Amino acid sequence: MGGRSNAGMFLAMIWGAVARRHGRAIMAVVASMVGAATLFCLAAICIAVPQQMNEDMRAYGANMVVTPIAQSADSSSDSTQNTTSDAQSQDAEQSKGIAEAMVEHTTEMVEAKSAATYATYRYENVRVNAAPYVMAGIDVNSVRDLNQHWSVDGEWPSDGNVMVGRDVADAMDLQIGSRITVGYRSDDNASDSQSDGSADSATDSGHVSSDIMETDGKEYRVAGILDTGGSEDQIIYATQADVETLTGVKRGVDVIAYSVNASADTLDEIVESINDMTSMHVKAQKVTKITSSDTRIITMLQSLFWVVSLVVLGLTLVGVGTTISSIVSQRRNEIGLRKALGASAAGIGVEFMVESAVYGLIGGVLGTALGYAFAWILTSSVFGRELAFSWWLGACSLILSAIVAVIAALPPVLRATRIDPAVVLREE
Repeated sequence: MGGRSNAGMFLAMIWGAVARRHGRAIMAVVASMVGAATLFCLAAICIAVPQQMNEDMRAYGANMVVTPIAQSADSSSDSTQNTTSDAQSQDAEQSKGIAEAMVEHTTEMVEAKSAATYATYRYENVRVNAAPYVMAGIDVNSVRDLNQHWSVDGEWPSDGNVMVGRDVADAMDLQIGSRITVGYRSDDNASDSQSDGSADSATDSGHVSSDIMETDGKEYRVAGILDTGGSEDQIIYATQADVETLTGVKRGVDVIAYSVNASADTLDEIVESINDMTSMHVKAQKVTKITSSDTRIITMLQSLFWVVSLVVLGLTLVGVGTTISSIVSQRRNEIGLRKALGASAAGIGVEFMVESAVYGLIGGVLGTALGYAFAWILTSSVFGRELAFSWWLGACSLILSAIVAVIAALPPVLRATRIDPAVVLREE
């Protein structure tokens, strides 16, 4: 019962001190509120923006690609005939690309670490009007989802319809609705050296080789023109089914492009885990243009957060400390009288500390609400999305506001506990 009455008396003293000096109390609350509002707003944005930016950056294409690598032939105990057979098998295996089962397995490894979207590409060397080009067999839906930044005039590929890059369209003066005949020769895709097409293979006794001038092939309609400003503009895109029909060969893909919603460190872990699995015969690597830009912007944002946070904390400490110091000076006579009547220095110090913590908590509640409002407005106007309130961040804001207020009150409170009651009473 005595404990309850003491606690009630203590709270009544705190409330009385706040009520009697409401002007200075408001100043302390405002100082805490400004600090809490600024820090909560910055923290909420620093948490929300990298997540949102990761999602937005993923719309600009892949940040990781996986390609096949040749299997090494074991020739330590084989004869020359067997070695030749192994080399041929190795070339055949590499020409198969990445099988569908391996695409699924690789994707499972990626998605085990983070959410991701992906698209596959099969590349073939083809000829249009005797000129060499690259045709990509794609799954239209997956490529469109992965590369949302692509600007397509017209339609995406479909059965019998292709999409050509801007460079291809300009070179052949193609428009939507134009028709092109695409020819395929297995010799063009036999090896890298053959696909380059040397001058010796292109001429025969000073005359253009007749097989180079062949215009036989399959006719397609140009349904769309792709304009990215990059290397994608040099490719002819068709459905995977059309590429299989043109080549007469069904094989695996040459590239798996992933857009992984992960940090740079997590992406490094994914790349390393795939490359460590040598039995998969694939190689993963990051697309540095996307990942470096993402990392650089996030680093700049976090650096800005810490700089502004330190400045705001300093200003909050000064504001609350000055206010508490003013309150201590105003109550100097009261403190001296209480010490003369037997009040302990510790008890007086605790009273001022609790009073400061109350100012900090009130300012923290108001500042957190205000900071969330500012953060919500910024994320809505910049990203077009609403920001959910983070309760753990709100709790941290309240606790930090109370701690900062108490720390700011330490110097004036220590001065209050050293007041000599005899000197104060003599002055009275």
